[in-house]
Amino acid sequence: MIFSEVPQALADPILGLNDAFRADPRSDKVNLGVGIYKTEAGDTPVLDCVKQAEALLLQQESSKNYLGIDGVPAYNQAVLALLFGAEHTLCVNGRARAAQAPGGTGALRVAAEFIRNHTASRTVWISNPTWANHKNVFETAGLTVQEYRYYQAKDHSMDFAAMQADLAQAQPGDIVLLHGCCHNPTGIDPTQTQWQQIAQQCLQQQLVPLFDFAYQGFGAGIEEDAAGLRLMAETVPEMLIASSFSKNFGLYNERVGAVTLVAENRDTCERGFSQIKHTIRANYSNPPAHGALIVSTILHDETLRALWHSEVTQMRERIAAMRELFVASLSAAGVNQDFSFIARQNGMFSFSGLTTAQVARLRDEFGIYIVGSGRISVAGMTRENMPVICRAIAAVL
Repeated sequence: MIFSEVPQALADPILGLNDAFRADPRSDKVNLGVGIYKTEAGDTPVLDCVKQAEALLLQQESSKNYLGIDGVPAYNQAVLALLFGAEHTLCVNGRARAAQAPGGTGALRVAAEFIRNHTASRTVWISNPTWANHKNVFETAGLTVQEYRYYQAKDHSMDFAAMQADLAQAQPGDIVLLHGCCHNPTGIDPTQTQWQQIAQQCLQQQLVPLFDFAYQGFGAGIEEDAAGLRLMAETVPEMLIASSFSKNFGLYNERVGAVTLVAENRDTCERGFSQIKHTIRANYSNPPAHGALIVSTILHDETLRALWHSEVTQMRERIAAMRELFVASLSAAGVNQDFSFIARQNGMFSFSGLTTAQVARLRDEFGIYIVGSGRISVAGMTRENMPVICRAIAAVL
C-alpha cells in the first residue's frame, strides 16, 4: 500500500479559492480572485475574432493528425512577430525559436526543465511579490528560488533600488524572472528607463532573463507592452520567454502559450531548441491544436487581426474604467484611506494592501473572494457589483 502514505496537498491559493467560491451558496458573492476578464454583464465572452476564426477552421479543417513536437508552425511564427515585431533581426538571423506550449504555465515548466537539465544554472530569482505559482513551478523542476524585492508597501510603488540591490547578489548564469507587462500581482511596471537599467544589469552580471509575458495588450497596447522585452532582447545575448494568449484572446480553457528561446547565434539557438523539443517530448509529446490554430488564423488574417486589436483595446479600456470607478466608489463608501494608486496600476490586478485578516473577513462575512495576498482582480468588477465590493471593503478597513 504505497498511496496511504501520501499527504494531503495544500489548496492552491488561487484555484483553491475558486473552488471555495463555487461552493459558497450566497447569491450576492463576488469572485475577484482568479484572473479572468468579465464584461459589464459579468460574463467571460468568446471574442468575435475567435468565433470567426473557429468558423473558418470548421470549414477548412481536414484532419486531426498529431502536431509536431513544437506545435503549429504558423502559430510559432506569429508568436515571434508579436514578441519582437515583424521581421525582427533576431528572427531573420535565426537567433530566436518559439515552441507552442499548453498555456503560460506549461511554457514556464518547459523553460524550467530545460534550464535544470541542459544548463549549469540552478537559481531563479523571482520578484517579491509574484504570481503564486511561480515558486511552485521552478522548485518542482528542481531549481532553487531566490527573491528580489519589488514592491514598496508604504507608498504602493515599485522599489526599484531594492530590486537592483538584491539582483546585485545574483551570480553569473542565474535566471531572473521578469514580468513583461502588467506585473502580477502589483500592476506596477518598470519605466522604459528602468528597463534599460535592468537590461544593463543583466548584461554586466551575465544574468539570463526569463520573461513571463501573459498580458500583452492589457497595459498600454499590444506593441507598447512589448517595449521592455524588446529592449532586453537587443541588449543581452540570450533569454527565455514564456508567453500566453489566455487573457488577450480570451482562450483560457484552450491553454495556448509558447516558450521562446533567444541565443547568441543561430547554431546555439538550434542546439538549444532541440533540447526544448526534447523536454516537450518527455512531458506531453506535442501540444493540442485548436487554440493555436485559432490564434494563427487571426494573426495571419488582416481583417481578423484588426478586429482582435479592437477587442483587446475594449477590454483594456474597460479595466481602466473599473480602476477609476473603484477608487471613486471607495471614497463614496466612506473610505478615508488613499487608494488613488489603484488607478495608476496596469493590467488585470490591483495589489490592494488589504491584510490577510481583512481578506478573510471579506470572504467569510461578505462573500467577496480575493487572494490572501490582497490581490484583487479588477477585471472581475462591474458597475453592478462595485457598490457591494466597496461597502464590504469599507467595513473591514
